[in-house]
Amino acid sequence: MHIVGTAGHVDHGKSTLVRALTGTDPDRLAEEKERGLTIDLGFAFCALPSGRQVSFVDVPGHIRFVKNMLAGVGAVDASLFVVAAPEGWKPQSAEHLAILELLGISHGVVVLSQIGLVDDELAELARLDVADHVEGTFLEDAPVIATDAIDGTGLDELRAALDDLCAATPTASDRNRPRLWIDRSFAATGAGRIVTGTLAGGGVSAGDELATAPGGRTARIRAIQTQGAAVERIGPGHRVALNLTGVDADDLGRGIALVRQGQWHRTRSIDVELRVLDSLGSDVTRRGAYAFYLGSGEWPVRLRVLGPERIAPGETGYARLHLPVALPLVLGDRFVLRDFGRGQTIGGGTVLDPDPQLRASVATPDARPERMLAERGWVEAAQLERLTGERVEPVLGEWVAPPELLDELLDDLREGVERAGPLGLDLAALDERQRLAIEVLDGIVIDAGRARRMDAADVLADHPVIAELAAAPFSPPEPGGVTQQELLALSGRGDLVHTDGIWFAASAIEAAAQQIADLLSAQPDGVTVAEIREELGTTRKYALPLVGYLDRTGVTRRRGDLRIGGPRLPPVSD
Repeated sequence: MHIVGTAGHVDHGKSTLVRALTGTDPDRLAEEKERGLTIDLGFAFCALPSGRQVSFVDVPGHIRFVKNMLAGVGAVDASLFVVAAPEGWKPQSAEHLAILELLGISHGVVVLSQIGLVDDELAELARLDVADHVEGTFLEDAPVIATDAIDGTGLDELRAALDDLCAATPTASDRNRPRLWIDRSFAATGAGRIVTGTLAGGGVSAGDELATAPGGRTARIRAIQTQGAAVERIGPGHRVALNLTGVDADDLGRGIALVRQGQWHRTRSIDVELRVLDSLGSDVTRRGAYAFYLGSGEWPVRLRVLGPERIAPGETGYARLHLPVALPLVLGDRFVLRDFGRGQTIGGGTVLDPDPQLRASVATPDARPERMLAERGWVEAAQLERLTGERVEPVLGEWVAPPELLDELLDDLREGVERAGPLGLDLAALDERQRLAIEVLDGIVIDAGRARRMDAADVLADHPVIAELAAAPFSPPEPGGVTQQELLALSGRGDLVHTDGIWFAASAIEAAAQQIADLLSAQPDGVTVAEIREELGTTRKYALPLVGYLDRTGVTRRRGDLRIGGPRLPPVSD
């Protein structure tokens, strides 16, 4: 499927031509039919001789309805550019062509309409006029087809040209990140709320949930139609109608996007590349009432030129735009900028950063994802994809970073292990990225929550304090000749247990649990702390910490003054 948008001056026969090609009148409003003037967007579709499917978005040509024109051409693949042979090139022809170029459209066919109203000489003059105006644009080498939609002249030739156009125009790519800018929203009897638009970025299925942006409301797709037929799933690059539930009419409308929750970064500030039209009579500065057009929407924006204070006509510069609402934008989105006061298009360009990190006074944006990564340092891969639209493989866990930052992190960790000495570096003191990085560090072994050099001796193996405490298991002495770090490390390895100020050998805890299990086998209703103390041959000073630890770890459970077996009580010894 290809989406082709009409373009050109008012009264040049765009809608009549679409009707002749498709059999559908794109002028759907009563006012349009009464006035013979396209006011809003119209839609039609047909099959070409090759079998390719094409959807037309018919746009108004009158200067008063440029806003509606922009809402329709934001997602088209190619242009059907119409110039009436009797009228020739007009001001709106020039503005429409400029808008198409600003939006990055690079494929099209030129139609000389109403050819039956002129003689051969005037027809040739019209051709020369068009050729002069499209020189240096994407339409310079486009075929020029003379047509008369009333008597059918040139329609077969136009269909063949459209076939060639579609063959040469890339189809929409599927990145599994759908975004649909709504261009119509209405209620259908018996169906509820219907929205239409051109689906881009990924496919959707009946039953999917999408979120509005701006707004954040969740809507479920009840049903999908394309070209008048119901489907269960539809891919990108199609005109679609979605029947939505769970969302109010006030939350839907032209300029609202539907996206999957969590897949898009919503922003109110963007850095852009801005190309100012040659025809503009003054420089672009921060002074002005500007309107920003992207997708199917229009929003007032504040503008600050980055670097110099102004961008002259015909030049390209950089600017930061501040939006009144948060929109789901991504690197590479194309936009158009108009001046509210003068009612004219001043330029347009590309989103370079949908979430600027640097102050406007020092920002130097470009279209490289590497620049975005360098300005952010460490960033989650999912967030980078939300900003750039491209998936980048993480370097650690789910994190992405410039190579120099990863090297710096690994060097710092290696130094940290060296400084930690024989005991090794305590992993509990590291953050998430550091813990991920130390696991891939060469020459490092991780044992019991500590990282040490692989060639370093294990100073904790068979540590004498273990035997010292195990020698008096239930009345252990205060550990001597050992540092607090060593004690904590031995605890981390599971060799020692610290509870209520007393250090026990791990073997003592196991032995106490076994003896209590044997005691409870004879007294299943429970035993007192005093009975446990007597069984272990110790004093209250040690018995209470021991029993408290066994309670916390599920070996025993407290029931009043008694202890009964817990879920982790060992079986009775033979």
